Amino acid sequence: MLPSSLSASAAAQSIIFEPVLVMLLLTSVVWVWLFARRLPFLLGNKIDAEAVKTPQQLAELLPAKVAAPGDNLKNLFEVPVIFYVVCISAFLLQQVDGLLVNCAWAFVGLRAVHSIVHCTYNRVMHRFLAYLLSCVMVGFMLIKLSLSVLS
Repeated sequence: MLPSSLSASAAAQSIIFEPVLVMLLLTSVVWVWLFARRLPFLLGNKIDAEAVKTPQQLAELLPAKVAAPGDNLKNLFEVPVIFYVVCISAFLLQQVDGLLVNCAWAFVGLRAVHSIVHCTYNRVMHRFLAYLLSCVMVGFMLIKLSLSVLS
């Protein structure tokens, strides 16, 4: 059993996993959305699985509205990977504080906006703004964590 002071500290640090879990849920929702859009299109148009062996073949067949959730899912395995590593590292190094948690929530909110825009009306400048601001958030988190560790 952990001493109560360490246990309380670990409990306070673990708050960083709330936005991490919401980010994982967002990724799961987009994944389900991908299947909800793609399967009816492929089955409804009687497209043979052999006709879409490669991503290029699939991209040529799918209309933008059907392809968008798949494209967004790929996005959710790019910059968010840095978010996950920063959050886990901050927890392990006991560097979680209110500012880091607020930035994590801002990142998740902005990524949710990005996903909603991307998977619905897909206005590039709206999507880009959410993407850019989310990158600023995760960049700030990375710099903050780096400075805490190096000092």
